[in-house]
Amino acid sequence: MESTIISYLAAYPSRDLIVAAHQQITHEWWNRARLKFINYISQAVLDEISIGDPDAASRRLKLVAELPILALTEEVEFLAEEYLNKLGLPRGAQLDVVHLAFAVSYEMDYLLTWNCTHLANGLVIKRLQKANAALGRATPIIATPEELLTSPGGG
Repeated sequence: MESTIISYLAAYPSRDLIVAAHQQITHEWWNRARLKFINYISQAVLDEISIGDPDAASRRLKLVAELPILALTEEVEFLAEEYLNKLGLPRGAQLDVVHLAFAVSYEMDYLLTWNCTHLANGLVIKRLQKANAALGRATPIIATPEELLTSPGGG
């Protein structure tokens, strides 16, 4: 899972209606559906959620204390650079391509995120699939908690 998931879980309820809805859905996924998956975070997520307000960082770190952490490897670094060059994302999305690189390098089935600008975005996913096909790599399903909250047939 990517940093936005942990941030939404640890944050105080937002006054922004859309963010508040995302927070509620994230809590529902965490409480009802999380155990249906093997959950990981990457070293990049751990680094990202460790910064900022110390109280908020502490809440975020407590949430992931039991999760396995995927280590940064040369392959992750290589893929991140490839994606930065091939996905047409702005340089400011450098951390976002790192999340993609971890998910692909470790052959994750899913990348869970609320980042619909640079990650859970159909146009970006299509470019990622093309880049991964050229690299001989599989592309994980990139989804929001809402998409993985229930399964077909009512799960």
